Amino acid sequence: MIDDLISDASRRMDKSVESTQTEFNTVRTGRASAALLDRITVDYYGQPTPLQQLATINVPEPRLLTVQPFDPNSVKDIERAIQESELGLTPSNDGKVIRLPIPQLTEERRKDLVKIVRQIAEDGRIAIRNVRRDADKHLKDLKMKGEVGEDDERRAEERVQKLTDEHTGKIDDLLKRKETEITEV
Repeated sequence: MIDDLISDASRRMDKSVESTQTEFNTVRTGRASAALLDRITVDYYGQPTPLQQLATINVPEPRLLTVQPFDPNSVKDIERAIQESELGLTPSNDGKVIRLPIPQLTEERRKDLVKIVRQIAEDGRIAIRNVRRDADKHLKDLKMKGEVGEDDERRAEERVQKLTDEHTGKIDDLLKRKETEITEV
């Protein structure tokens, strides 16, 4: 019973780390990355559709993204969605392919991006701590019902805390890597 609870907590914490990693990938750095466009949705025939489902995204050069729509009629909609996103990219197209030059980041913009990734990391840590709190609550409930003893509860809480520390450490490592990527000129 306790093992099930701990493995469930571990799985949920893994998902929090994964989610944080995905969010980090959508934050722009000085390099072009197809993951930058992951959060963009395009109004396609009245339906909000993820950009990846409407086009092929390539990185032909370190500072250039190309977006090639499967349907040439959707070029204008895709362009509008990119311009309205908070990425700060200016698309240009030749009717078939949309080119997105990635401008050099200014020092001020880099500092803003570092603040953004720190907030994303903190959100991930909060999610992990929420999982820990839920697990601790379930352990206390089991103890109250008399299904586990006090020693078992204490050992299980220590295991949950250890899991929490491991997962927050993973997020801290991801944050360090992302910060270096952003501040790298």
